[in-house]
Amino acid sequence: MQLLKDRIRKDGKIKSGDVLKVDSFLNHQMDIHMFEEIGREFHKRFADSGVNKILTIEASGIGVACVVAQYFGVPVLFAKKNKTKNIAGDVYTAKVMSFTLGREYDIIVSKEFLGAGDRVLLIDDFLANGKAMEGLVELVKVSGATLVGAGVVIEKGFQPGGAALRGKGIRVESLAIVESMDEATGEITFREETA
Repeated sequence: MQLLKDRIRKDGKIKSGDVLKVDSFLNHQMDIHMFEEIGREFHKRFADSGVNKILTIEASGIGVACVVAQYFGVPVLFAKKNKTKNIAGDVYTAKVMSFTLGREYDIIVSKEFLGAGDRVLLIDDFLANGKAMEGLVELVKVSGATLVGAGVVIEKGFQPGGAALRGKGIRVESLAIVESMDEATGEITFREETA
């Protein structure tokens, strides 16, 4: 998605430790017009999949997931990182190792909202090591729902998450795959899209 790549080159900031900051338009301050284009593109790519539910993880994926869901006309469900009084009772859980936080935590979804009749599209803002996405895949699996695929706004192609998920037979559609980033020059290269 050229529009997204151009925006990453313009406003993305490369930080040490292979960090790509896009918080000016994606995951802190959100450019809703960009989100509309992202939603339209994911709908185009997954239109024939029979999606009836979007699943993401709190917090950064929620904004994108909501806009994507508008194009499909389906609800968004997000996995919570903390159990609260509002989500007590029957839940599905999966463990996720956070590279950023340096710790493992549980993600939780109420059984009331995810089950065998659902055809689920996973949506997230970033894919790097893939641990959050693997946790979402596990939630879909234990619920008995059908996973139709995963939509990712930005994938770090030089990290193992995307390859690991694809290696498990999961359809992963990333709108921009970063091949390399150079903190010194600010240069970002992208994987060429194949038709």
